[in-house]
Amino acid sequence: MKKEWFFDRFCGAAVVAYAEDGALAELGVENETEGETLGNIYKGRVANVVAGMQAAFVSCGMDKNCYLPLNEGAARFSAYDGEGGGGGLCLKEGDEVLVQVEKNARGNKGAKVTCDLSFVGKNLIFLPRTDFLGISRKITDEAVRTKLLKEADALRERGQGFIIRTAAENATKKKLKEESEYLKRVYRATLEAAERAPVGTAVYRECELAVKVMRDSLGGDVSGIYVGDRELYDKMRALARLRPDLNERKIVLYEGARHMFAQFGLSEQIYRLAEARVPLDNGGYLVINRTEAMTVIDVNTGKFTGDSDLESTVFETNLQAAREVARQVRLRNLAGIVAVDFIDMTQEAHRTAVDAELAGAVASDKAKCRVLPMGELCVTLFTRKRTNNDLMELLLKPCPHCTREGFVLSDRYMAMRLRGEIMERFASGYNAVVIELNRALMNSVLAERYFEREVRGRWKGKRIYMVPHSTWHTEKFTIRGDNAEVLSLPDNAQILY
Repeated sequence: MKKEWFFDRFCGAAVVAYAEDGALAELGVENETEGETLGNIYKGRVANVVAGMQAAFVSCGMDKNCYLPLNEGAARFSAYDGEGGGGGLCLKEGDEVLVQVEKNARGNKGAKVTCDLSFVGKNLIFLPRTDFLGISRKITDEAVRTKLLKEADALRERGQGFIIRTAAENATKKKLKEESEYLKRVYRATLEAAERAPVGTAVYRECELAVKVMRDSLGGDVSGIYVGDRELYDKMRALARLRPDLNERKIVLYEGARHMFAQFGLSEQIYRLAEARVPLDNGGYLVINRTEAMTVIDVNTGKFTGDSDLESTVFETNLQAAREVARQVRLRNLAGIVAVDFIDMTQEAHRTAVDAELAGAVASDKAKCRVLPMGELCVTLFTRKRTNNDLMELLLKPCPHCTREGFVLSDRYMAMRLRGEIMERFASGYNAVVIELNRALMNSVLAERYFEREVRGRWKGKRIYMVPHSTWHTEKFTIRGDNAEVLSLPDNAQILY
């Protein structure tokens, strides 16, 4: 299998894509202007304590106060085999606390935080305040597990803990010791920063998206790594030199005229993630609907009529749907409860087989998933742990025309599509581009300076004009290339920057 990673920065975002044999398998987008909060540690102040919820709300300098459970302890590390635990917290209003974001703010909910701080390395997770020793369940050799647990136990002091990550399976004792000492230094530096920092300050920031992927996901089995930004390319080459298992020669700077994702056939796959309907190879399709409480996925046979009886047709569609459901929740980074409404099957053996297909398909997901048995109505429920930003919140925004209950494509998403189309015109030999688009979208593109990096770099000497339309839908635009010396444009046309 060909495993390829793609890294780029554009429209104020860092974008990472992973493809297996050309099929998009993972996509990560991080807002560079606002920054990521997941994993960050803040110096906060307790705003109020709600005894009935066994929780406190902490002011951390964000738009909404953060939610802090008071009795979770080491329970949040249940994804790992291990033992130990932490007691409950005793806080009162006005107390200053160090908290770490474990779930980003979403909708009208503030971020979820914890006082059980953790510092993540390639092989170890250091828990300076939690008496817990755990190991990844993906390390199955009992002798290796016993050896690693013994080595990690020797590295911790009283009241501290370590979690041994999957990557540590072949790590030497020396490597674990070096990494543990580094993580402890980071923790001490965080405490020192907290002493001087005012309330509401981030005293530790988790590393940027590309660095996290380099740390957690890239290994020697990768076929190629393509980077569309020179600064990011230099940084990744430097990081690769510190990794004996990763050949830096696999990291290639993409300098083509076309959008890198378009060149490698990924653009349309990425754009389809904003659509609710997902086609299956056999003519069936899924419909994915997100609600505040859960994600609901409906399976339909569509054009597929099968070759024999109805039960076989339904069974084949459901099997294919189970695989695609697992792929879509991973791609879209859906989290929480997912309900899959499979097509009704009469045979118990078929329902069991579809359950097994879904469980097997989500097993390769790095995020923890728990699949419940299918019910009589052929509905399967499963849960998936959130790992980073909700991709849909970056691609979509509330619709201004339906009491904000529906969604339309976000300005950033539209800017990304415009960028790709502009690059296609320039790659075709045009020196000027004329875009007609919604006025509010044009104002957003100009105000957010989504194309500033390109205008100063690869588009230098090119001309880009935008013609606004007040009555056009925010998702409608046209674009054309032109090589005329003098362009005939309406009076309201604006040149980009």
